[in-house]
Amino acid sequence: MSKNNSTSKIAFQGVQGAYSHIACMAVCPEHEPLAKSRFSGMISAVQEKQADMAMVPVENSTAGRVSDIHHILPESGLHIIGEHFQPVEHRLLGIKGARLEDITEVHSHEQGLAQCRKTLATLNIKPVIHPDTAGAAKDVAARQDKSVGAIASSLAADIYGLDVLKQDINDEGANTTRFLLMAREAEWPQSTEIPAMTTMIFRVRSVPAVLYKALGGFATNGINLTKLESYMIGSNFEAAQFYIDCEGHIDSEPMKQALEELKFYCVEDGIQIMGCYPASPARNSAR
Repeated sequence: MSKNNSTSKIAFQGVQGAYSHIACMAVCPEHEPLAKSRFSGMISAVQEKQADMAMVPVENSTAGRVSDIHHILPESGLHIIGEHFQPVEHRLLGIKGARLEDITEVHSHEQGLAQCRKTLATLNIKPVIHPDTAGAAKDVAARQDKSVGAIASSLAADIYGLDVLKQDINDEGANTTRFLLMAREAEWPQSTEIPAMTTMIFRVRSVPAVLYKALGGFATNGINLTKLESYMIGSNFEAAQFYIDCEGHIDSEPMKQALEELKFYCVEDGIQIMGCYPASPARNSAR
């Protein structure tokens, strides 16, 4: 992935202290993080050249995929140029002087609440959905109510002057969010020997067992699919698109052959390559 000079910016959804902000600092520390309140604003910032890249969360190991993101990506016109696996270490935060037993309700993004659902139930704390984790921390700090807490990062606690009331609030020990780094121009790895991922979206023709047949080319060419999801397009429930992540370079011979077979079962212009990018080293450590 390209890394430009110190004036370059990378957009993320949320406010300072969000896990997306932490991911930006981890991957591109020389870029200035640019906060946007909505996913659409984050994407628009790159489209309109306010930022060079966007850090886009797509799925979490505990709570699953990020809602609506797969509808936004194909329409964005942006390209995936990298991936990053960000550990999510939730903290239960409260205003200065608050104690854990004071907290009766806690605010956070729906993903953050889902990732701590069992712990919150055990503590008998009411979850309240907020647009983002760090924004919840910011609002709790402004509210100055000892009975209201937030689930967010340690960075958010530092930024907004909150106390950490409970360190380990995740239901699962290994809580990780996968991010995609997106830019206006595609940047494929120069060598097919570099461990790479390819992400694509395709729409199949309406014939019996078409998905089974369409995916057969990946199996016969030894390409491992790491993610397969379907989602409806339009409003008539008749047309479905499929999103896949697979291991391999787009220019490798096995991938070319697999795509030729896939093309046979897709509608015209039914394959959209979202990106070919270096595989994160975290993939190997997880095996």
